[in-house]
Amino acid sequence: MSEGSNNEAAQRRAKLDEYRTQGLNPFANGFAPSAATGDVHIAHAGHDAAALETVADSYRIAGRIMAKRDFGKAAFIQIQDRTGRLQVYVAKNQVGDESFELFRKLDLGDVVGLTGRPFRTKTDELSLRAESIQLLTKSLLPLPEKWHGLTDVETRYRQRYLDLMVNQDVRDVFRKRSQIISLIRDYMVSRDYLEVETPMMQPLAGGATAKPFITHHNTLKMDLFLRIAPELYLKRLVIGGFERVFEINRNFRNEGISIQHNPEFTMMEFYQAYATYEDLMTLTEDLICNVAEQVVGSLQFKYGERDVDLSRPWQRLTVREAVLKYGDIDAANVDDRDQLMAYAKKLGLELDNNVSYGKLLTEVFDTVAEPELWHPTFITQYPTEVSPLSRKNDDNPEVVDRFELFVVGRELANAFSELNDPDDQRERFVKQLAEKEAGDEEAHAMDEDYIRALEYGLPPTAGEGIGIDRLVMLLTDSQSIRDVILFPQLRTEAK
Repeated sequence: MSEGSNNEAAQRRAKLDEYRTQGLNPFANGFAPSAATGDVHIAHAGHDAAALETVADSYRIAGRIMAKRDFGKAAFIQIQDRTGRLQVYVAKNQVGDESFELFRKLDLGDVVGLTGRPFRTKTDELSLRAESIQLLTKSLLPLPEKWHGLTDVETRYRQRYLDLMVNQDVRDVFRKRSQIISLIRDYMVSRDYLEVETPMMQPLAGGATAKPFITHHNTLKMDLFLRIAPELYLKRLVIGGFERVFEINRNFRNEGISIQHNPEFTMMEFYQAYATYEDLMTLTEDLICNVAEQVVGSLQFKYGERDVDLSRPWQRLTVREAVLKYGDIDAANVDDRDQLMAYAKKLGLELDNNVSYGKLLTEVFDTVAEPELWHPTFITQYPTEVSPLSRKNDDNPEVVDRFELFVVGRELANAFSELNDPDDQRERFVKQLAEKEAGDEEAHAMDEDYIRALEYGLPPTAGEGIGIDRLVMLLTDSQSIRDVILFPQLRTEAK
């Protein structure tokens, strides 16, 4: 905080002491607004100055003072609440000498309650003429400087309360986030999916390949893992008879932080019995287009400096086709492991010489194709060795019945026809264990109870995970995941 800010904070503290000395509670309670600022705007948007002269309505509103223009015996202030802002005219001859003297001492950021009647100013701005005003909460720290606002990115994320207070665009993003989640929930429920909740703390970190966070339960004397995915629990529910389930909730992965990654993030995972991954492609197109049309108003919009077009049908490519389309390599060399390895090294990829062909192909895809997938594209036929929970393709067991959805060069969703053969699942878990013992911290753990559940019979099922944060980024033109998470993970604040 600057020296000027420190001085202003000291002045505000002095006012706080003065109010208390005068018997005034600077943190009052019990003021009940009769309307929000937005209600006033809606009710009188079509009324001109003459019409408002005949309006008898008096409003009780409450909010934060965001601007103030003092003219001696009168002043204009801007009051902000959850619905927006409204101008209020405060005159000494209207509120009385004592209230006006209190009003003159109010600072930007103070929360007030007031009553008033609507009118239009000479510049035709809808306003309230205050009849009374009361301090509800004294703000002890100054707001960001008027003309520059809160622009420092680190401060915006760390003090999100202040960011929301002064930046309308930020409030709009998080309102849209809430709308997006509500629309997704409504869509799923309307298609007979049951919303459920599964454990956040799990005895085994399963359902994905990622490094988990570890915690400890003292009473049970056991380590637990913050979940990296709800997948295995949701599939247990399908086995139990809930044939369509979904969950919108947090996952936790102990990995790096970037504009695309936060250790704590929101996913929707859903599972449908008697469906295939191809059925989910159709559903995913319909779901995202439905949400986009309601949130953005169109399937064509800007993301950054480029146009995005969600118009259907979306492009579909296999992993191999995408490498051929976007990479500088021909079909013969893609299919030859040694030539593909030489190409990977040319790209600068540092890979173990013993890496499997499937993992090698996936690494090349990630490098040459993924960044080019700007408009929505389903990528299919992932190698089996990078898909430990997916069903093998009947015609080609080297690949699985799976897709990932990419938009604006990043993964947005991952889906597959579920592996429901318990013997095959056990074999894959064993292979993952070998990789874990070889040093792969993200390899999947052996889950004996899940295999036991499969032995009771998982119906043919397809499942999918959609990254909510990344979808919000797309539909709000946000370039960093931190811009769509209210309280993103940050390093400890420097003292």
